[in-house]
Amino acid sequence: MNTFDVILPFLKPIEHLILDDSISDVMVNGPQIFVEKDGFLQEVRNVSLAERSMLAAVENIAQSLGEEISESKPILDSRLPDGSRISAIIPPCSDKGVALTIRKFSKRQFETADLIQSGAFSPTMARRLKTYVISKRNILISGSSGAGKTTLLSALARFIPEDDRILLIEDRAEIRVFQRNVVHFETNHLNGRQSEATRDLLKAALGHRPDRVIVGDVRGGEAFDLLELMNSGNSGILVTIQADSPLQALARFTSCVLRSGVDLPYRAIKSNIADSLNVVVQLERRPGCRYISEVFEINSYDPDTDLFDYCAVYLKQKTEL
Repeated sequence: MNTFDVILPFLKPIEHLILDDSISDVMVNGPQIFVEKDGFLQEVRNVSLAERSMLAAVENIAQSLGEEISESKPILDSRLPDGSRISAIIPPCSDKGVALTIRKFSKRQFETADLIQSGAFSPTMARRLKTYVISKRNILISGSSGAGKTTLLSALARFIPEDDRILLIEDRAEIRVFQRNVVHFETNHLNGRQSEATRDLLKAALGHRPDRVIVGDVRGGEAFDLLELMNSGNSGILVTIQADSPLQALARFTSCVLRSGVDLPYRAIKSNIADSLNVVVQLERRPGCRYISEVFEINSYDPDTDLFDYCAVYLKQKTEL
C-alpha cells in the first residue's frame, strides 16, 4: 500500500506531483501550486484546483487522519504513518484560499559520503564532526526550516559507537538511528504541547540509563532540562534548533531556557550554556543545495560584557558557493 493512499483520493489533480520522487515538497497557495524539485523551488502552471474542492479535500484528509479542520479550528498539522508532513490552513485565516503543504518523508538514508558528494561539507569537516561525536561533545545543530538539520543529525548519529545506549526524543519519527540499543520516545503520543511533552520525557531519561541523548528540536523550556542532563554527567548530546546563525542559536537556546519558568539569573543561564554546550553547527539552504556554513566551538561566557567567547573553526566563504 502506497504511503500516500490515505490522501490521494482527495488530491487527484496533484497526484502526479505527490508521487514524483524528485519532489520533496508540494505547496498549494490557494490557486497557485509550487513544488521543491531536486532542491529548487518552482511553480506548476498547468494544474488548477478549485477552492471548494480543495476545502473538501483538506476536510476529508483531516478526518482520515483522525484530525479536524474547520472554521473553529482552521489549522491542520499532522503526519502520515511514514512521517510525511501535512499542513493546512483554511479561510478566513488564509486569505488566498486553502493553503496546503505536503513535506514528503525521504526514504533515502544519507550517509556521510552522500553529504560530502552533495557539497554539504568536505571530507575534512566530516572527520572533525566525527571527532566531536566520538569525544562526546554536546552539539547544537542550527538552521532554518528545511535546511537539513534532521538529515545531518541522522548522519552524525551514525558516528555513535555501537555499544552506546541511545535515548532518542522527537515529535514524530524522522531521525534515523541504526544502532541496536536505542530507546525511542515520541512526544506526539503525550497530551499537551510538544515542549511540555519533551520536558516530561527528558525528566524521565535518566531512569533509562542513556549513554547518549538525541532531541529532535528545541522549542521551549525543555532546553533547561537538557542543560540539567548535561550537568548531570551526560555528554555527547545532539540537538537541533531553528536559527539563522550560531549566535542566534545560542540566543534562542537562552530564550528557551528562560521559558522553563526556572528562577535563575539571566547571566547565570548563559554561563551554564557556555559550560554545557560545546559546538554549534550552522546549516544553510540555497537553491539546489544545503550545506554547513559555520562551525563554532564555545569556550566560555563573560558576564561583564554579556558575550560568549567562541572560536569559529569553520566559516564557508561566499566565493565557495
